[in-house]
Amino acid sequence: MEKQEKIKILYVDDEINNLTGFKASFRINYNVMVAVNAADALDHLNSHPDIRVIFCDQRMPGKTGVQFFEEIRSRYPKPIRILLTGYADIDSVIDSINLGNVFRYVRKPWKDADILGAINEANKFYVSNTLLAAKNDELQKAYNELDKFSYSVTHDMRGPLLSILGVVEAAQHMEDITEIRKMLLMMKESVRNLDDFIQSIHDYYNLNRGELEIKEINFNDIVGEQTKIFNFTYLVSDVKFNTSIDQKEIFRGDVVSIKLILNNLLSNAFKYQKRDNKEKKVDLKILVENGKALLEVRDNGVGIDKNHIGDIFNMFFRASSQEVGSGFGLYNVKAAVTKLNGEITVDSEINEGTCFKVIIQNK
Repeated sequence: MEKQEKIKILYVDDEINNLTGFKASFRINYNVMVAVNAADALDHLNSHPDIRVIFCDQRMPGKTGVQFFEEIRSRYPKPIRILLTGYADIDSVIDSINLGNVFRYVRKPWKDADILGAINEANKFYVSNTLLAAKNDELQKAYNELDKFSYSVTHDMRGPLLSILGVVEAAQHMEDITEIRKMLLMMKESVRNLDDFIQSIHDYYNLNRGELEIKEINFNDIVGEQTKIFNFTYLVSDVKFNTSIDQKEIFRGDVVSIKLILNNLLSNAFKYQKRDNKEKKVDLKILVENGKALLEVRDNGVGIDKNHIGDIFNMFFRASSQEVGSGFGLYNVKAAVTKLNGEITVDSEINEGTCFKVIIQNK
Protein backbone atom coordinates (compact mmCIF):
# COMPACT_ATOMS: atom_id res chain seq x y z
CA MET A 1 0.00 0.00 0.00
CA GLU A 2 1.40 3.40 -1.01
CA LYS A 3 2.45 5.53 1.94
CA GLN A 4 0.43 8.73 2.22
CA GLU A 5 2.48 11.93 2.06
CA LYS A 6 2.52 13.97 5.25
CA ILE A 7 0.60 17.24 5.36
CA LYS A 8 2.96 20.23 5.20
CA ILE A 9 2.70 22.67 8.11
CA LEU A 10 4.49 26.01 8.48
CA TYR A 11 4.99 27.56 11.93
CA VAL A 12 6.21 31.20 12.18
CA ASP A 13 7.45 32.50 15.55
CA ASP A 14 10.36 34.69 16.66
CA GLU A 15 10.94 32.53 19.76
CA ILE A 16 13.31 29.65 18.96
CA ASN A 17 12.10 27.56 21.91
CA ASN A 18 8.53 27.66 20.58
CA LEU A 19 9.68 26.58 17.12
CA THR A 20 11.76 23.73 18.53
CA GLY A 21 8.94 22.52 20.79
CA PHE A 22 6.36 22.69 18.00
CA LYS A 23 8.49 20.71 15.57
CA ALA A 24 9.40 18.11 18.18
CA SER A 25 5.74 17.59 19.07
CA PHE A 26 4.30 17.22 15.56
CA ARG A 27 7.07 16.14 13.21
CA ILE A 28 6.05 12.46 13.44
CA ASN A 29 2.62 13.00 11.90
CA TYR A 30 3.28 16.10 9.83
CA ASN A 31 5.96 17.62 7.63
CA VAL A 32 6.73 20.61 9.85
CA MET A 33 8.65 23.64 8.59
CA VAL A 34 9.55 26.52 10.89
CA ALA A 35 10.44 30.17 10.30
CA VAL A 36 11.81 32.72 12.73
CA ASN A 37 10.54 35.71 10.73
CA ALA A 38 8.35 36.67 7.78
CA ALA A 39 11.23 36.54 5.27
CA ASP A 40 12.02 32.91 6.17
CA ALA A 41 8.32 32.07 6.00
CA LEU A 42 8.09 33.50 2.46
CA ASP A 43 11.06 31.38 1.41
CA HIS A 44 9.22 28.25 2.60
CA LEU A 45 6.03 29.29 0.79
CA ASN A 46 7.95 29.86 -2.43
CA SER A 47 9.71 26.50 -2.19
CA HIS A 48 6.65 24.55 -1.03
CA PRO A 49 3.45 25.70 -2.78
CA ASP A 50 1.64 22.67 -1.30
CA ILE A 51 1.86 23.91 2.31
CA ARG A 52 -1.63 23.43 3.71
CA VAL A 53 -1.60 25.11 7.14
CA ILE A 54 0.27 28.14 8.48
CA PHE A 55 0.53 28.86 12.21
CA CYS A 56 1.83 32.31 13.08
CA ASP A 57 2.45 34.02 16.40
CA GLN A 58 0.73 37.38 16.73
CA ARG A 59 3.47 39.14 18.71
CA MET A 60 6.60 39.29 16.54
CA PRO A 61 9.08 42.18 16.18
CA GLY A 62 8.60 44.32 13.10
CA LYS A 63 5.40 42.66 11.90
CA THR A 64 2.42 41.13 13.70
CA GLY A 65 0.85 37.82 12.76
CA VAL A 66 -2.26 39.63 11.47
CA GLN A 67 -0.13 41.87 9.26
CA PHE A 68 1.81 38.88 7.93
CA PHE A 69 -1.38 36.99 7.06
CA GLU A 70 -2.88 40.07 5.41
CA GLU A 71 0.32 40.46 3.35
CA ILE A 72 0.39 36.88 2.03
CA ARG A 73 -3.37 36.37 1.60
CA SER A 74 -3.56 37.40 -2.06
CA ARG A 75 -0.25 35.85 -3.10
CA TYR A 76 -0.73 32.56 -1.25
CA PRO A 77 -4.49 32.12 -0.87
CA LYS A 78 -4.56 28.32 -0.52
CA PRO A 79 -2.85 27.67 2.86
CA ILE A 80 -5.20 27.84 5.85
CA ARG A 81 -4.07 30.53 8.31
CA ILE A 82 -4.18 30.03 12.10
CA LEU A 83 -3.18 32.72 14.58
CA LEU A 84 -1.40 31.94 17.86
CA THR A 85 -2.09 34.57 20.51
CA GLY A 86 -2.39 35.18 24.26
CA TYR A 87 -5.43 36.36 26.21
CA ALA A 88 -4.17 39.95 26.12
CA ASP A 89 -4.26 39.89 22.30
CA ILE A 90 -8.01 39.41 21.95
CA ASP A 91 -8.34 42.72 20.08
CA SER A 92 -5.88 41.39 17.50
CA VAL A 93 -7.97 38.25 17.14
CA ILE A 94 -11.06 40.35 16.45
CA ASP A 95 -9.12 42.41 13.90
CA SER A 96 -7.88 39.31 12.11
CA ILE A 97 -11.36 37.78 11.94
CA ASN A 98 -12.84 41.03 10.67
CA LEU A 99 -10.15 41.25 7.99
CA GLY A 100 -10.98 37.71 6.97
CA ASN A 101 -7.39 36.54 6.93
CA VAL A 102 -7.46 33.74 9.53
CA PHE A 103 -9.36 30.48 9.74
CA ARG A 104 -9.21 30.31 13.55
CA TYR A 105 -6.94 31.13 16.48
CA VAL A 106 -5.25 29.07 19.20
CA ARG A 107 -4.42 30.47 22.66
CA LYS A 108 -0.85 30.54 23.90
CA PRO A 109 0.59 28.66 25.58
CA TRP A 110 -0.93 26.07 23.28
CA LYS A 111 -1.76 22.46 24.10
CA ASP A 112 -1.03 19.58 21.72
CA ALA A 113 -4.73 18.69 21.55
CA ASP A 114 -5.61 22.26 20.49
CA ILE A 115 -3.00 22.21 17.73
CA LEU A 116 -4.05 18.75 16.48
CA GLY A 117 -7.69 19.83 16.42
CA ALA A 118 -6.83 22.99 14.55
CA ILE A 119 -4.76 21.09 11.97
CA ASN A 120 -7.50 18.53 11.43
CA GLU A 121 -10.17 21.18 10.86
CA ALA A 122 -7.85 23.30 8.72
CA ASN A 123 -6.95 20.33 6.53
CA LYS A 124 -10.61 19.48 5.97
CA PHE A 125 -11.24 23.08 4.99
CA TYR A 126 -8.20 23.06 2.67
CA VAL A 127 -9.37 19.88 0.90
CA SER A 128 -12.91 21.22 0.54
CA ASN A 129 -11.65 24.53 -0.87
CA THR A 130 -9.35 22.73 -3.30
CA LEU A 131 -12.15 20.49 -4.57
CA LEU A 132 -14.49 23.46 -4.83
CA ALA A 133 -11.91 25.44 -6.81
CA ALA A 134 -11.46 22.51 -9.20
CA LYS A 135 -15.23 22.19 -9.64
CA ASN A 136 -15.52 25.93 -10.24
CA ASP A 137 -12.87 25.70 -12.96
CA GLU A 138 -14.73 22.80 -14.57
CA LEU A 139 -17.99 24.70 -14.34
CA GLN A 140 -16.45 27.82 -15.91
CA LYS A 141 -15.09 25.72 -18.77
CA ALA A 142 -18.51 24.14 -19.21
CA TYR A 143 -20.16 27.57 -19.32
CA ASN A 144 -17.62 28.79 -21.89
CA GLU A 145 -18.19 25.69 -23.98
CA LEU A 146 -21.95 26.12 -23.70
CA ASP A 147 -21.66 29.73 -24.92
CA LYS A 148 -19.71 28.57 -27.96
CA PHE A 149 -22.12 25.70 -28.49
CA SER A 150 -25.17 27.99 -28.41
CA TYR A 151 -23.59 30.39 -30.87
CA SER A 152 -22.58 27.60 -33.23
CA VAL A 153 -25.98 25.93 -33.16
CA THR A 154 -27.64 29.25 -33.96
CA HIS A 155 -25.17 30.11 -36.71
CA ASP A 156 -24.52 26.72 -38.30
CA MET A 157 -28.09 25.48 -38.26
CA ARG A 158 -29.78 28.71 -39.29
CA GLY A 159 -27.21 29.41 -42.02
CA PRO A 160 -28.11 26.43 -44.25
CA LEU A 161 -31.82 26.85 -43.54
CA LEU A 162 -31.73 30.51 -44.56
CA SER A 163 -29.80 29.55 -47.71
CA ILE A 164 -32.47 27.00 -48.61
CA LEU A 165 -35.20 29.55 -47.97
CA GLY A 166 -33.45 32.08 -50.18
CA VAL A 167 -33.05 29.56 -52.99
CA VAL A 168 -36.72 28.52 -52.77
CA GLU A 169 -37.84 32.13 -52.99
CA ALA A 170 -35.57 32.75 -55.99
CA ALA A 171 -36.63 29.54 -57.76
CA GLN A 172 -40.29 30.48 -57.53
CA HIS A 173 -39.76 33.07 -60.24
CA MET A 174 -37.62 30.91 -62.55
CA GLU A 175 -38.77 29.01 -65.63
CA ASP A 176 -35.40 28.00 -67.05
CA ILE A 177 -34.84 24.35 -66.06
CA THR A 178 -31.05 24.85 -66.10
CA GLU A 179 -31.28 27.66 -63.55
CA ILE A 180 -33.67 25.64 -61.42
CA ARG A 181 -31.21 22.73 -61.38
CA LYS A 182 -28.50 25.09 -60.17
CA MET A 183 -30.81 26.17 -57.38
CA LEU A 184 -31.48 22.54 -56.46
CA LEU A 185 -27.74 21.86 -56.27
CA MET A 186 -27.34 24.81 -53.92
CA MET A 187 -30.15 23.46 -51.76
CA LYS A 188 -28.53 20.03 -51.76
CA GLU A 189 -25.24 21.51 -50.54
CA SER A 190 -27.00 23.40 -47.74
CA VAL A 191 -28.85 20.25 -46.66
CA ARG A 192 -25.56 18.30 -46.68
CA ASN A 193 -23.87 20.90 -44.47
CA LEU A 194 -26.80 20.83 -42.08
CA ASP A 195 -26.75 17.03 -41.95
CA ASP A 196 -22.99 17.04 -41.24
CA PHE A 197 -23.50 19.47 -38.38
CA ILE A 198 -26.33 17.43 -36.85
CA GLN A 199 -24.18 14.28 -37.08
CA SER A 200 -21.32 16.10 -35.36
CA ILE A 201 -23.61 17.15 -32.51
CA HIS A 202 -24.75 13.52 -32.21
CA ASP A 203 -21.11 12.35 -32.05
CA TYR A 204 -20.33 15.02 -29.45
CA TYR A 205 -23.24 13.89 -27.28
CA ASN A 206 -22.27 10.21 -27.52
CA LEU A 207 -18.67 10.96 -26.61
CA ASN A 208 -19.56 12.96 -23.52
CA ARG A 209 -22.41 10.80 -22.28
CA GLY A 210 -21.60 7.30 -23.45
CA GLU A 211 -19.45 4.64 -21.81
CA LEU A 212 -16.71 2.73 -23.60
CA GLU A 213 -17.71 -0.70 -24.88
CA ILE A 214 -14.50 -2.71 -25.10
CA LYS A 215 -14.51 -5.65 -27.50
CA GLU A 216 -12.31 -7.36 -30.08
CA ILE A 217 -11.80 -5.24 -33.19
CA ASN A 218 -11.15 -6.31 -36.77
CA PHE A 219 -9.64 -3.30 -38.54
CA ASN A 220 -10.23 -4.84 -41.97
CA ASP A 221 -13.97 -4.73 -41.27
CA ILE A 222 -13.79 -1.12 -40.05
CA VAL A 223 -11.81 0.04 -43.09
CA GLY A 224 -14.23 -1.84 -45.34
CA GLU A 225 -17.09 0.16 -43.84
CA GLN A 226 -15.20 3.45 -44.23
CA THR A 227 -14.44 2.61 -47.87
CA LYS A 228 -18.15 2.12 -48.56
CA ILE A 229 -19.02 5.37 -46.75
CA PHE A 230 -16.58 7.43 -48.82
CA ASN A 231 -16.96 5.45 -52.06
CA PHE A 232 -19.15 8.07 -53.74
CA THR A 233 -17.02 10.93 -52.36
CA TYR A 234 -13.68 9.84 -53.77
CA LEU A 235 -15.15 8.72 -57.08
CA VAL A 236 -16.97 12.01 -57.69
CA SER A 237 -14.07 14.12 -56.38
CA ASP A 238 -11.53 12.12 -58.41
CA VAL A 239 -9.46 11.32 -55.32
CA LYS A 240 -7.33 8.17 -55.19
CA PHE A 241 -8.05 6.39 -51.90
CA ASN A 242 -5.33 3.97 -50.74
CA THR A 243 -5.67 1.71 -47.71
CA SER A 244 -3.15 -0.49 -45.91
CA ILE A 245 -4.05 -2.64 -42.90
CA ASP A 246 -1.49 -4.75 -41.05
CA GLN A 247 -3.07 -6.26 -37.94
CA LYS A 248 -0.47 -8.55 -36.42
CA GLU A 249 -2.39 -9.37 -33.23
CA ILE A 250 -5.75 -9.31 -31.53
CA PHE A 251 -6.80 -5.82 -30.54
CA ARG A 252 -9.48 -4.77 -28.09
CA GLY A 253 -11.01 -1.31 -27.92
CA ASP A 254 -14.15 0.76 -28.33
CA VAL A 255 -15.28 0.34 -31.94
CA VAL A 256 -17.61 3.36 -31.89
CA SER A 257 -14.81 5.74 -30.86
CA ILE A 258 -12.37 4.29 -33.41
CA LYS A 259 -14.94 4.61 -36.21
CA LEU A 260 -15.61 8.20 -35.19
CA ILE A 261 -11.90 9.02 -35.31
CA LEU A 262 -11.41 7.50 -38.75
CA ASN A 263 -14.63 8.92 -40.16
CA ASN A 264 -13.78 12.50 -39.17
CA LEU A 265 -10.13 12.33 -40.24
CA LEU A 266 -11.04 10.81 -43.62
CA SER A 267 -13.88 13.27 -44.11
CA ASN A 268 -11.45 16.17 -43.66
CA ALA A 269 -8.86 14.55 -45.90
CA PHE A 270 -11.37 14.29 -48.76
CA LYS A 271 -12.97 17.67 -48.08
CA TYR A 272 -9.81 19.77 -48.01
CA GLN A 273 -8.24 18.66 -51.27
CA LYS A 274 -6.73 21.20 -53.67
CA ARG A 275 -9.32 21.69 -56.37
CA ASP A 276 -6.77 22.16 -59.16
CA ASN A 277 -4.64 19.16 -58.13
CA LYS A 278 -4.65 16.50 -60.85
CA GLU A 279 -3.37 13.76 -58.54
CA LYS A 280 -5.49 14.03 -55.42
CA LYS A 281 -4.98 11.25 -52.91
CA VAL A 282 -5.85 10.09 -49.41
CA ASP A 283 -3.84 7.33 -47.72
CA LEU A 284 -5.09 5.34 -44.73
CA LYS A 285 -2.60 3.10 -42.95
CA ILE A 286 -3.29 0.97 -39.90
CA LEU A 287 -0.64 -1.02 -38.05
CA VAL A 288 -1.47 -3.16 -35.01
CA GLU A 289 1.46 -4.61 -33.08
CA ASN A 290 3.12 -4.59 -29.65
CA GLY A 291 -0.14 -3.85 -27.85
CA LYS A 292 -1.11 -0.73 -29.76
CA ALA A 293 -2.78 0.44 -32.95
CA LEU A 294 -1.32 3.18 -35.14
CA LEU A 295 -3.88 4.94 -37.35
CA GLU A 296 -2.46 7.25 -40.01
CA VAL A 297 -4.49 9.43 -42.38
CA ARG A 298 -2.44 11.35 -44.96
CA ASP A 299 -3.54 13.63 -47.81
CA ASN A 300 -1.94 15.98 -50.33
CA GLY A 301 -4.55 18.70 -49.88
CA VAL A 302 -4.51 22.36 -48.90
CA GLY A 303 -2.66 21.79 -45.60
CA ILE A 304 -2.91 23.70 -42.33
CA ASP A 305 -1.08 26.90 -41.44
CA LYS A 306 1.53 26.34 -38.72
CA ASN A 307 -0.05 29.16 -36.72
CA HIS A 308 -3.30 27.19 -36.53
CA ILE A 309 -1.92 23.76 -35.57
CA GLY A 310 -2.36 24.47 -31.87
CA ASP A 311 -6.02 25.45 -32.33
CA ILE A 312 -7.42 22.84 -34.71
CA PHE A 313 -8.74 20.62 -31.90
CA ASN A 314 -10.67 23.46 -30.26
CA MET A 315 -14.44 23.43 -30.51
CA PHE A 316 -15.78 25.28 -33.60
CA PHE A 317 -12.32 26.22 -34.88
CA ARG A 318 -12.04 26.24 -38.68
CA ALA A 319 -8.54 26.32 -40.16
CA SER A 320 -9.72 26.70 -43.77
CA SER A 321 -12.40 28.70 -45.49
CA GLN A 322 -12.32 26.50 -48.59
CA GLU A 323 -15.12 24.29 -47.29
CA VAL A 324 -17.92 25.03 -44.86
CA GLY A 325 -17.64 22.90 -41.73
CA SER A 326 -19.11 22.76 -38.25
CA GLY A 327 -15.77 23.01 -36.47
CA PHE A 328 -16.84 19.95 -34.46
CA GLY A 329 -14.94 17.22 -36.34
CA LEU A 330 -11.42 17.48 -34.95
CA TYR A 331 -12.77 18.46 -31.53
CA ASN A 332 -14.68 15.16 -31.48
CA VAL A 333 -11.59 13.30 -32.72
CA LYS A 334 -9.49 14.71 -29.88
CA ALA A 335 -12.23 13.89 -27.35
CA ALA A 336 -12.46 10.31 -28.61
CA VAL A 337 -8.67 9.84 -28.54
CA THR A 338 -8.52 11.24 -25.01
CA LYS A 339 -11.34 8.95 -23.90
CA LEU A 340 -9.32 5.99 -25.20
CA ASN A 341 -6.20 7.28 -23.37
CA GLY A 342 -4.52 7.59 -26.76
CA GLU A 343 -2.32 10.16 -28.47
CA ILE A 344 -2.81 12.21 -31.64
CA THR A 345 -0.25 14.22 -33.59
CA VAL A 346 -0.48 16.27 -36.76
CA ASP A 347 2.10 17.29 -39.34
CA SER A 348 1.05 19.69 -42.09
CA GLU A 349 2.37 22.08 -44.73
CA ILE A 350 0.35 24.61 -46.69
CA ASN A 351 -0.37 23.33 -50.23
CA GLU A 352 1.54 20.13 -49.45
CA GLY A 353 -0.90 18.18 -47.33
CA THR A 354 -1.61 16.91 -43.84
CA CYS A 355 -0.87 13.76 -41.87
CA PHE A 356 -2.70 12.76 -38.68
CA LYS A 357 -1.32 9.95 -36.53
CA VAL A 358 -3.30 8.35 -33.73
CA ILE A 359 -1.90 5.78 -31.28
CA ILE A 360 -4.33 3.73 -29.22
CA GLN A 361 -3.33 1.19 -26.58
CA ASN A 362 -4.82 -2.30 -26.55
CA LYS A 363 -7.38 -2.63 -23.74
